[in-house]
Order: sequence, then structure tokens, then C-alpha cells
Amino acid sequence: MTEADPVWAPGSFLSLITAEEREQLLALGTTRRLPPGRQLLVEGRLDAHVEIIRQGHVKVSTSVAGLPRLLAIRLPGDLVGELAAVTGGGRSATVTTCGEVVSTVIQRPDFMGFLARHPNVAAQVTATVGRRLRWANERRSEFSAFPVHVRLARVLSEIAASCGEAVDDGLLIGVELSQTELATLVGAREDTVQRGLRMLRQDGLLRTGYRQIVILDEPGLRAVADRAEWQ
Repeated sequence: MTEADPVWAPGSFLSLITAEEREQLLALGTTRRLPPGRQLLVEGRLDAHVEIIRQGHVKVSTSVAGLPRLLAIRLPGDLVGELAAVTGGGRSATVTTCGEVVSTVIQRPDFMGFLARHPNVAAQVTATVGRRLRWANERRSEFSAFPVHVRLARVLSEIAASCGEAVDDGLLIGVELSQTELATLVGAREDTVQRGLRMLRQDGLLRTGYRQIVILDEPGLRAVADRAEWQ
């Protein structure tokens, strides 16, 4: 890890392997600085390299009926592109930079060879895939179990915990999110998301602007999600 690198996000791939493993793995690749809106990976393409996010955030999306649907946000220390590398198949999603991003590109033969020599790292790749599948399954189960304002509270609390930035009146979510993107994250129509956000604003839990969300009461927002689990 270079001096310019931030602390890896808690639970990210790089945070779960040793410093020596990180150094050796990152040395296999090429590190570059990318501008906002750059596509690192493109859904359907047959390339199979992996990318490790060193700084900044990226959005993972897929296309449904020609329209992008946000699936997840990846943080410093996260690995992307691992499914295509492991399976040799095409890309299952598009990964796009949010703001300036520093990423290390590792070609598939180098990555797979490293996993063969380092079983702990290979195990963490498997664990990463498993956690992401569990997260996706939890979101799908919430679609029918909870009203939209609760789904929003759960998702926004998780995002704020990983990429929130302290501001004067609360915690600014450090990734721009449109209402359309929020709608895809919580499995709701955009107008329903608007009503859900209005409820959370009226309760003094958050403030919204154009593609900007500030959590004003993080414990209160988490309480909305936690209370729902007991209903």
C-alpha cells in the first residue's frame, strides 16, 4: 500500500488479506488514475482481468430493457471483475467510476496464478463472492417484507457507514445517487421512492438535494430499519 492510499473500507477484499499478500498482489498489476464516469468493466464483454479499487468509489450496474439499474457501490479495497476471471465468462455488469478513482488492473493469468499459490487469498475471493450474493438475496427479500421508507433507511444506513463524510449537520453520503438509482437499489418505483424520502425528511432523519443525501440522524435512521425487523 502506498502513502497515497486511504485505509481500506472495513470488510473489503484488501482489508481481509495480509499486508504481505496485498503488496505482492498489487505488484502484479498496473495502477492508473481515472476520471469520473469512466467504465472500468462493461457488461457482456469477454475480457477477464480484475480491478482492485485503491481510491474512490465505483458503481456496479446492469442493463434491463436498455436502461441501467444500479446493483451496488464498491469502495477502496474492493475487488471487481472476479467472476469473469474465475469462470472465464463474459462480464455480468458494468463498473463505472464515481469521481476520481485509482485502480490496479491485474490480468487474469497473473491473478489466477497468484490465487493458486496463496490459498488464503483464494479463500477471501470466494468469501467476497458469497457476501455479495447474500447481500443481493437480503435486498430481494426486503422488497416484499418492508415498506419503501424502511428499505431506504436500511440501504442508506449501509452506504453511509461505508462512504459517509462528516459535514456540519450530519453525514454526507460520498456517492452521488439519483432517485432512479435508489429505486433500483430498493426495488421500488421512482415515485414511491420520492414518497419514502419525503417521510424520512419529515422525520428529520435526512436532507436531500440534487444527487446529494445528508444523514441528519444516523441512529434514528438505523432505528427505523431495526424496528422493522421486529414487526
